[in-house]
Amino acid sequence: MPFHIRNRETDALARKLAAAKGVGLTEAVHEALANELARERAKPSLVETGVAFLHRLKARGDPRSAMPADKVFIDSLYERE
Repeated sequence: MPFHIRNRETDALARKLAAAKGVGLTEAVHEALANELARERAKPSLVETGVAFLHRLKARGDPRSAMPADKVFIDSLYERE
């Protein structure tokens, strides 16, 4: 099954990689694509990233050390400079 690389820069990169590894173009492209796919699959999903963020945020918060949310504090949030 033929595979044509029509972009000159991409073709040059594939050839440089093949030469550096001492393998043919097909093997170099195959290995590069397999490695990139594995890297993408290893990335955490957006949900996993969000959950990890929430866990870190929760770990940093300690309600016992929080400032009281009295009227003075709330009013200070709306003060204009």
